Amino acid sequence: MPPLLPPFALAPTSFRFPALATLAGRAALGGHREVALAVYLGARLAHDTLPERGLPQPLRATRTANARTWLSNLALPQPIRPALARLVDASAGSPASAAEAVRAVIAVTADFLDQHARLELDRLAASLDAQALAG
Repeated sequence: MPPLLPPFALAPTSFRFPALATLAGRAALGGHREVALAVYLGARLAHDTLPERGLPQPLRATRTANARTWLSNLALPQPIRPALARLVDASAGSPASAAEAVRAVIAVTADFLDQHARLELDRLAASLDAQALAG
């Protein structure tokens, strides 16, 4: 049974990738924050390729198009932008392609992400790989 909240209390907010969200929230405005936010968005979109999320492919394709527009407005370093664009595009496809794209993002963002954020991305890639093998 969940603990009782005081009257008028808000339920706690949960994030699928808390380390990435924390990193984005704590980073100074500019490059590191924009990279963290873009990776967070890409991770959420990639996570949505898993069947248990239940998002149909047409909806994921629409979300991908909108995310690409948002991504184009960020000031991202050159090696990171193409990897994130591939991750966003892969989120409209299969978990296997998303897993490969997540690993590419991990490689190019190593200097921008902390250990906890990279661990979350590694776990995401592993779960996407597991789904690809199962499916």
